[in-house]
Amino acid sequence: MAAETAGSVIIGDDGLARPAWAASDPLLREYYDQEWGLPVTDEHGLYERICLEGFQAGLSWATILRKRPAFRTAFEGFNPDAVALFTAADVERLLQDPGIVRNRMKILATIKNARATVALRKEGGLVDFVWQFRPVATPRPVVHTDIPTQSEESVALSKALRKKGFSFVGPTTMFALMEAIGMVDTHLLDSHRRGSSGVWQEPAR
Repeated sequence: MAAETAGSVIIGDDGLARPAWAASDPLLREYYDQEWGLPVTDEHGLYERICLEGFQAGLSWATILRKRPAFRTAFEGFNPDAVALFTAADVERLLQDPGIVRNRMKILATIKNARATVALRKEGGLVDFVWQFRPVATPRPVVHTDIPTQSEESVALSKALRKKGFSFVGPTTMFALMEAIGMVDTHLLDSHRRGSSGVWQEPAR
């Protein structure tokens, strides 16, 4: 439970400063503290994140996090080689799965993205492809409204992924991905996680 506010962040009962979205829900708090914003540099993990960000479109991230174990079961642990082989019968099966988001277009996109991920291996792989769009600078937000919803790099990444056959990879979704995997650091400046990714060196304050 949040104890008090300190400007742009909320001080938790553990004395640590977090943004409001990560301050109360235990699941979001754990995700923020242990996962969000840390570099994801393996194909498997990056494919999963792209797909989950796509499923999140129009929904809350808390909803996706709660369903993540079911998503992992439904999509063979987000193994792109396995998902690339899914058939129309698999799509119909997944549409009956109450544990996941039963959206046909998003399910089809997850399969399509698996095939595109496998195909990208001939060009160096998904990880190098995505990380080449890392910007030269990262935002330094004081309050949540300082954080952009997309950037020049997320627009370019979106276009590039679409050309490679990916779906549900719009500029806003890709900026959320870039935040989640440490390509940009949008932790608020007073957050206890600011600068924790190791990707960005925080200037002296």
